[in-house]
Amino acid sequence: MADSSRRRDAADAEPPPAQQAWLADVATAAAADAGGVPVQLLGDYLPMLADAAASGRRPRRAELDAVGRLGRQAAEQGISAGRVVQLYLSSARRLWQDLPAVVRSRDSEVVRAAAAAVLHVIDDAVATLAEGYALARRDLVRREEALRRELIDDLLRGDSDLGSLVERAEPFGLDLARVHQVALAAPSRRLPDTDAAISALEAVIFDRLGDRDVLVATKEGLLVVLAPAEATGTAPAGHDNDLGQLMHGELNRLRHGRPWRVAVGRPHPGLYGIARSYEEAREALTMAGRLHTDKTVVTAHDLLVYRVLLRDQPAIVDLVSAVLTPLTQARGGPAPLLDTLDAYFATGGVATESARRLHVSVRTVTYRLDRIKTLTGYDAVDPAHRFTLQAAVLGAKVLNWPLETLPSST
Repeated sequence: MADSSRRRDAADAEPPPAQQAWLADVATAAAADAGGVPVQLLGDYLPMLADAAASGRRPRRAELDAVGRLGRQAAEQGISAGRVVQLYLSSARRLWQDLPAVVRSRDSEVVRAAAAAVLHVIDDAVATLAEGYALARRDLVRREEALRRELIDDLLRGDSDLGSLVERAEPFGLDLARVHQVALAAPSRRLPDTDAAISALEAVIFDRLGDRDVLVATKEGLLVVLAPAEATGTAPAGHDNDLGQLMHGELNRLRHGRPWRVAVGRPHPGLYGIARSYEEAREALTMAGRLHTDKTVVTAHDLLVYRVLLRDQPAIVDLVSAVLTPLTQARGGPAPLLDTLDAYFATGGVATESARRLHVSVRTVTYRLDRIKTLTGYDAVDPAHRFTLQAAVLGAKVLNWPLETLPSST
């Protein structure tokens, strides 16, 4: 017991001044090797190595815990894991090269025992350092993810305090005075790993657009991308949107979630413009589902006419009811006749192309058009009637009629 106590006391004793100066020189040189990492992150690591070489002592739990805390400090200071590990390995190499206990000994067994003891310390210390670093990084990522999720929620809601949002957005590189647009990606089925999808999107979007003024997050099962409009190469009206195509191309490479649908809101300036673009993207996703469109990338601009129709829902309900409900008297219901009208208008009134799209004969198309005229009194071939019929067909799509009952117009 007395010998054990004396060994502990000797280990806890301060190194002599000459050794302290030597260890300080080793630490300074190792810090330079690691690109200027603070020498304070070494803590008592070098005295542990020197003591292990001289006495064979293994580091105690408290000493290793202190190394773990240094790993956490390195992560919190934003120092890369590689540079911190390089600091520890470089300092061990430099210490071993000039270790007085080894240099003075000609006994190979002594050198071998000292090397084994030093390697044990390096193993334990570097593993504990890396573990502390990883724990701190996980905590930082969780904290940042929570802050990012809260920021995204408040930005998309659009009713938070502007001053507070500007302050919270700054660490994420967001300039809320710029023109932004929001894009949403909806998977066909629930994603088992949303982090993988976010990482994939971040990699390609940051590579293309940079990491300033860009946020990627999740909200209510959707992937959300907030990006500056001028950086996305937003195409002129009527063209496919670059941001949407970029997102869809990357997401389709993932194993899960396919087929994806991406909706992009229009660019708008300022804080409230972000919330507006988000609402447009949500409406575009909903509308694309109602319209059963086969487009994988939809834009709010492309669906403006449907938004206009929905602004006066009682009026559009009256229009559909007055013009199209007589089609329910047709044998087989109104659906085939509505599909025929939709195809006819989409092809510019060309019966042969309509027939090809519907996989029926031209005679069937003309028969159905005549039947529609008989039941409704509106002739799709007559330019004076065409607009009314086409508006009613668009309204039926918006209201999902006849699959759903028309809402009350009052």
